[in-house]
Amino acid sequence: MRRNIVDSYRVLVATKIAPEALEVFASYSQVQVEVQVGLDSSSLAQIISDFDALVVRSAPMVDREVLESASRLKVIGRAGIGVDNIDVEFATQRGILVMNTPEGSTITTAEHTIALMFALVRNIPQGVQSLKSGKWWKGRLVGRELHNKVLGIIGLGNIGRVVAQKAQGLGMRVVAYDPYTSEERFLELHIERRTLEELLRESDVVTCHTPLNEGTRDLIHRGNLSLMKPGSYLINCARGGIVNEEDLAEALREGRIAGAAFDVFVQEPPPVDHPLLALENFICTPHLGASTQEAQRSIARAIAEQICRYLLYREVRNGVNFPALPLENRPLVLSYMRLGEKLGSMAAQLLQAPVERLSVHYQGEVRRLSLEPIGLAVQKGVLENFHSTVNLVNAPFLLRRHGISFRQIQEESLDFHSSIGVEVWGGGRSVEIGGTLFGKKELRVVRLNEFPLEATPEGFILVMENRDRPGVIGRVGSLLGRHGINISRLELGLDRRRNRAISFWNVDSPASVEVLEELRQLEDVISLVQVRL
Repeated sequence: MRRNIVDSYRVLVATKIAPEALEVFASYSQVQVEVQVGLDSSSLAQIISDFDALVVRSAPMVDREVLESASRLKVIGRAGIGVDNIDVEFATQRGILVMNTPEGSTITTAEHTIALMFALVRNIPQGVQSLKSGKWWKGRLVGRELHNKVLGIIGLGNIGRVVAQKAQGLGMRVVAYDPYTSEERFLELHIERRTLEELLRESDVVTCHTPLNEGTRDLIHRGNLSLMKPGSYLINCARGGIVNEEDLAEALREGRIAGAAFDVFVQEPPPVDHPLLALENFICTPHLGASTQEAQRSIARAIAEQICRYLLYREVRNGVNFPALPLENRPLVLSYMRLGEKLGSMAAQLLQAPVERLSVHYQGEVRRLSLEPIGLAVQKGVLENFHSTVNLVNAPFLLRRHGISFRQIQEESLDFHSSIGVEVWGGGRSVEIGGTLFGKKELRVVRLNEFPLEATPEGFILVMENRDRPGVIGRVGSLLGRHGINISRLELGLDRRRNRAISFWNVDSPASVEVLEELRQLEDVISLVQVRL
């Protein structure tokens, strides 16, 4: 890899960090480090122009004031995961790479999950508390073994996979729900695939390891908590909000499940009158998942190494944003990137199976533009439904890790001056979707499989295929109206040869699982999928 030829780079460490970071920086002769802890954003803004790189944790704030003064800054390294204290959008506009260290806490968070699982099934916190208060509850606090029990893992990302390996070592049988991980990966990990409902019914312990997004918020709620086995347990060391806390409190009070353990909450710290905190069968920790000495050392080494490799070799790892785009045609490329991301996300959701292959077809004038960032945007769109850390920098790495093949094809355009086509394969079927720009900014879907149409890819969309017969649209509209779901836009496409129709229903609020099932049962409806963009 080509090395950048400069005299030296200056790095400002503006946070307390394990000494391993300074050791890594010292191993690179072209990197000079200065440590200044306790700066506020105004103080940081006064000195940042002298530095090429900045290291922060959850403080200080790296806001617009700081970034406007950062005439020399090339990279911001967050020693940890969250970047709420960094104005990432403005950093991107300034051409500053933002990176974090999501892998540094994988082992420690997985171990914390296992620790909470033992604490739950053996009543360890209750035993400690009762004994210290003078009670001998030996007969009252009878626990359960984990050996030969079923662990259900929701989300097979880095942490979920490590939890699975450790649970298998304890003699547990592991099942998992992850619609975006391939069957081959399940086989490699010796994990049995389940739907979410099947997992909840079968598991003795359920643990959540998904990102928090619109698709996973309140993923566990009153309706599916009722599916869990009596005597089962629920753990959340991922993100607050994946489990509906009020619904869980109700299930615990009524004894529908035996217990639950949280390391994360919607509001942190939770209020003292939080309903879960009053329950004896609920245990919790104050977001300690990444709080080990080893994890902090690992994170320190990782962020220092990443910054040095980027400064010296432009090697990017764990990028949160994307490097600055070429100035020529930049607005147009950005518009096609937005379109590509929407098409990728929609195609993956419509496939309703793990993606195995992905191809992007560039047709017409778009071929004259820089295609790499557009292809990255498509990959991000495909992956973003199940990866909270996916971005335009790490999408290719994550695509390879999931065993998804990728190719880009340039073609002549027959129907439009310029367009993009995205095709995904998986589960023995494929979805092909095409889009274009109206003007230079308006995104449009112009084709879905065999159906030509013109639709706007935004918000909640019900994508329906039906037999082309009178009354179908009216029945769907009436049903949505009865359930208080407003239709903001409706677009239709026809395949007269097969007497089939496709329709895109943009709705103001998502349809529930029950409403979707009602729609699918309507006469002449062939298929219906709800997409979130």
